[in-house]
Amino acid sequence: MMNDNKVTGDLTDLVAKTPLIHLKRITRGLPGQVLAKVEAFNPGNSAKDRSALYMINEAERKGLLKPGDTIIEATSGNMGFSIAMISASRGYKCILTVKDSASVEKLSMLKVMGAKIILCPANVDSTNPKSYYRRAEKLAKDLPNSFYLNQNFNTDNAAAHYHSTGPEIWQQTEGKITHFICCGGTCGTLVGTSRYLKEQNPNIEVIGVDSYGSALKKFHEENIYDRNEVYSKKVEGLGKDIIPGNYDRSVIDRFVKVTDKESAIRARELCKNEGLFIGYSSGSAYQAYLQVSESLPKDAVVVMLFSDHGSRYLSKIYCDTWMEKQGFDSATYALAAV
Repeated sequence: MMNDNKVTGDLTDLVAKTPLIHLKRITRGLPGQVLAKVEAFNPGNSAKDRSALYMINEAERKGLLKPGDTIIEATSGNMGFSIAMISASRGYKCILTVKDSASVEKLSMLKVMGAKIILCPANVDSTNPKSYYRRAEKLAKDLPNSFYLNQNFNTDNAAAHYHSTGPEIWQQTEGKITHFICCGGTCGTLVGTSRYLKEQNPNIEVIGVDSYGSALKKFHEENIYDRNEVYSKKVEGLGKDIIPGNYDRSVIDRFVKVTDKESAIRARELCKNEGLFIGYSSGSAYQAYLQVSESLPKDAVVVMLFSDHGSRYLSKIYCDTWMEKQGFDSATYALAAV
């Protein structure tokens, strides 16, 4: 007879409970114990599995999603894959509006999961009818039996991480975490996790990571949405041209900005020196740690959230030709192992 303890009844049972990995080689000589919360161990290979599952479960519970309905979302890729994966598992249809700057790998993965993809220009204002936000909104209004998940303004996004990621980190560090570093995009992962951690210990310092080309850092510091802060960027998974509804200033101590180039180089460095095949924004989180490391005490316990898997960036940061086209020359990124 088969051992039921070894059989998973549903794909979604595998979401969450991801490992915390001590980074020893790449942080040698730097302050603190540096730990990586590696979300690529989710079944959909990203932190977005948590948000997508929680938002869909809540929509079902509230009667907003019914069997056979269509889920609609505006996504840069990872949330889309998580939604497509769960939709395939539960029998929903799935339509995703995606920026045309998304990697080829992400687009291919969405298609193979059965999602219908509508590509939208990446270089238009969020209010433009052609933007991926507005296209998703219009689709949800026009299409019967559809539901717009709306990860940016659906606060169940942050709630997912309040109920899972935050408690996991607290338990895994035995309450010893002193600093949390996480990229900000929709701000669901950043805010939900931080809200829980701050409730356990308000002295934990939360450092949000922002990209150049994003409005988040200036808005956080000056409470000003400056459209001039917004411009095209290469990195995926952090930064925003809007201020998401999941954003909560009260649980974020500060933001630091990192460049496209630094983020790409650090991701490759982590691969080479820690054996972690992680995504573009995970390099951003590590770069942010390096930028603040001088201010950290020697006994700091730092947790960085690495949000997704490197396989989604084979045509970008893990392609030498792409790196060279961006001006990220091989002499810079071909780093020797430490």
